[in-house]
Amino acid sequence: MKRYETLAEDIAQSIRSGVLKLGDKLPSVRQTSQSRGVSPSTVFGAYYLLEARGLIRAKERSGYYVMAGTKKLPPEPERLSNPVSKSTHVDVSNLVFDILDASKMRDVAPLGSAFPSPLLFPFEKLAKSMASSMRAMDPWNTIDDLTPGSTALRRQIALRYLVDGMHIHTDQIIITSGAMEALNLCLMAVTRPGDAVIIESPSFYGALQALERLGLQAIEVPTHSREGVDLAALATAIRQHQPKACWLMTNFQNPLGSLMPEQKKRDLVALITRHNLPLIEDDVYGELYFGEKRPLPAKAFDSKGLVMYCSSFSKSLAPGFRVGWAIPGQFTHAVARHKLTTTLSASVPAQEALADYLAKGHFDRHLRQLRHALSVQQSAVMDAVARYFPPGTKATRPAGGYFLWLELPSHVDALEIHRRALSLGITVAPGPMFSAQRHFKNCLRLNYGHRFDERMDAALQALGKLAANLM
Repeated sequence: MKRYETLAEDIAQSIRSGVLKLGDKLPSVRQTSQSRGVSPSTVFGAYYLLEARGLIRAKERSGYYVMAGTKKLPPEPERLSNPVSKSTHVDVSNLVFDILDASKMRDVAPLGSAFPSPLLFPFEKLAKSMASSMRAMDPWNTIDDLTPGSTALRRQIALRYLVDGMHIHTDQIIITSGAMEALNLCLMAVTRPGDAVIIESPSFYGALQALERLGLQAIEVPTHSREGVDLAALATAIRQHQPKACWLMTNFQNPLGSLMPEQKKRDLVALITRHNLPLIEDDVYGELYFGEKRPLPAKAFDSKGLVMYCSSFSKSLAPGFRVGWAIPGQFTHAVARHKLTTTLSASVPAQEALADYLAKGHFDRHLRQLRHALSVQQSAVMDAVARYFPPGTKATRPAGGYFLWLELPSHVDALEIHRRALSLGITVAPGPMFSAQRHFKNCLRLNYGHRFDERMDAALQALGKLAANLM
């Protein structure tokens, strides 16, 4: 990231967090140049970028002013529910399928969608990479690396981790059909029907569905909106229930958007290492950070191979390609065997196209644009929530990803909001779909990964009215 981009992101984060509020005047270019130790041209570059993103605006002979955000942001949730520490049978699929089916319709405001807007992805360049890679591909490549995946793609993935100081060998990487397959294969490798698995509360509904499909029991552990899973509660759950694995998101957790601090990740790895407990780490949102650099995953601190790391290109580059990967550590052989006996291989043309795209250096340029778009859209949605939702509404403040978690006044029924909103052409993701125990009855997950326009503003205004009417 260039200096002016780093400065712009720092100022944007101050706007998102409420340090800089709507109408505030920014320091002059000279003042910022002196206080930050950068050149005036760097400051101008940062201000121009923020202006292009709609976050600030220049006023003639007056300076730059904050144009996004609100006078007062909604407060953050203080502490999420403290689920009963028990082994829970999972039965959420019918609820999840009903809600996701509604989110697929193009004529709705997709606040309940699981994906950012497809218009944010570089399909033309991916198509060119697909064509060029297929013309150059050795026919033997279609069968040489079927189960582990394309050698070229695994090399490109390993190189990206090397930039962050993580030494991952290509032989440690298994290409899968999206992150969901990677996560499911890892789960299958370390559990048997009836085993208990620790998950976050609230948790990604895909994790709940995976546990349900494999006949596993869920142990829900409270998770904080800023810093992720409660490690003290996690340690207690490990001692009480002796689980076979835990499944966590350490970077921009779905649905909260929480980001576990680096020291806490170290402590997490130390905890699972003491108990010799496999950790399935879902890191599909790690590239969608708004700060200066990509946050390291827990895998970076794993010396025993207990962290089974999973990610994909589905949320950051090519959702329809369905290409993900697993780095399963000491369980690599078991995961490869499960891959071989289930789907055998991810799409070879898709893998080769992605390898070509990454090798040409397009990915980081695309990611900068994507992060900027998501950052601007988050500010606009948070501003709308502050204006339209009833008093008592609380909202998370993610530093990445594209999900916002709302906690409404306690007696508001999120499932009822979902039903009424759908009749108005609006989708939302109600809180109970993120819990095996059906907690979070007054919570919503909103997707800010789609362009904020008049239609989206009207949808959020309608949601706010629904919430107020249900109080």
